[in-house]
Amino acid sequence: MLEGPAPHSPNPLKLMLQDVIDDRAATVPWPPGPRNFSLANTKRFSEDPLGMYLEYYERYGPVFTIKVLHFNAVMMLGPEANHYMLVSHADNFTWREGYMRDLIPLLGDGMLTIDGAFHRSSRKLMLPAFHSKKIASATEIINEEVDRAAEDLIPGAVIDLYDWVRHLALRVALRALFGLDPDKARAGDFDAVTEFENALSFHARDFALQLARGPFTPYAKLVKSRARLDQLIYGEIDRRRANGERGDDVLSLLLDAEDEDGQSLEDRHIRDHAMTLLFAGHDTTSSSVTFMFYELSKNPELLDDSVITPEMIFDETLRMYPPAYIGPRRSVEPFEFAGVTVPGNAHVNYCSWASHHLPDVWDSPETFDPMRFTEAGKKAMKKGQYIPFGGGSRTCLGMRFGQAEVGAIMRAIFERCRLEVLPGYELNIRLAPTISPTQGMPVMVHRAEPARVLSNTPQAAVEVPA
Repeated sequence: MLEGPAPHSPNPLKLMLQDVIDDRAATVPWPPGPRNFSLANTKRFSEDPLGMYLEYYERYGPVFTIKVLHFNAVMMLGPEANHYMLVSHADNFTWREGYMRDLIPLLGDGMLTIDGAFHRSSRKLMLPAFHSKKIASATEIINEEVDRAAEDLIPGAVIDLYDWVRHLALRVALRALFGLDPDKARAGDFDAVTEFENALSFHARDFALQLARGPFTPYAKLVKSRARLDQLIYGEIDRRRANGERGDDVLSLLLDAEDEDGQSLEDRHIRDHAMTLLFAGHDTTSSSVTFMFYELSKNPELLDDSVITPEMIFDETLRMYPPAYIGPRRSVEPFEFAGVTVPGNAHVNYCSWASHHLPDVWDSPETFDPMRFTEAGKKAMKKGQYIPFGGGSRTCLGMRFGQAEVGAIMRAIFERCRLEVLPGYELNIRLAPTISPTQGMPVMVHRAEPARVLSNTPQAAVEVPA
């Protein structure tokens, strides 16, 4: 069996103490920035991180330090910084001890929380599941579920678009990743979709509540939902090992996957990889579709522009609202970038959200403008300028799957109706742990209106490159 990483401490206070110790052990100066504890700065970091990052970028440059509660967080922004962390010097950064460690209680040792040889081996085993032929097969499932959900798009109805897409994306993930019928993945008071939502809601709670342990705490709720999901997943693994049943889903592939030395994954790591894909596959799709139709509701004239394609609309949505908005890392050794030193074993982060809004990199970055993504516009971009799916050896495995899913949802909505955000709605964003609308997004469903931009939607939006 492939050997995974050592168990991670679930004690948040122990981890916080180690952060303080590590900060004090720095052997080189920290980048400029406010490094004294400030309740006001911590509050702003929680409520307006984008505004804070952009202000400090202008004040200190592409590398700066922010004191967050008990530890220093180094931010590296801009195309050159992104390329440095993701590609040219990626080996000097680890994931497991960065903020992604907060996801380990739910996701375990999945692709977001592992490093080194185990990550490379696991990624290699999973790549066949995201080959273009597999995506084409999964598209049949996506279309079936989208058509089913689209029955709710009745003119005159008011729906919460974010909730609608989340439920749809979870059903798609259960079928495509686990080979499970979402309607049968429930018994009595158990519903896999609801349990996963309950578990994930832990990360939307205030930081202080996330630290609490014991009965009736958010953490206890997470553990309970995780246990019930584990019972379902491990039960499915045991059933398939016993009867040899396999399908086109990722779970089936992982059960039989072996590396070049004939080593396979333990059941717990199969569970962790599948759970991570379930998280990544549904949360990012839900946010992207919601933000896209928020902007289209504000800018309906874009749908009548014959030059703009659905792909360009999606690309611009990911520029303004990249769901995986931050890349938390730990530096291995001290290093220097842009004339600034950064200690080893420090929390270091790139932030696609902030890098996609830098005024010295993007013209009018606060304007939703799909014309940035013409073929000429994309060719003119610098390395590291546009990174909604990360980059380098950790580029999102499910990128093509997500593109196919969002394309199918766009097509279904464009063909059936027009969505209008309700008057008075104000978009507020939360970071939990991807960016998403705080209280969903209510929309009014109207009858479809012809629009030239939609003419090639079925092909352009769901095309899967070889």
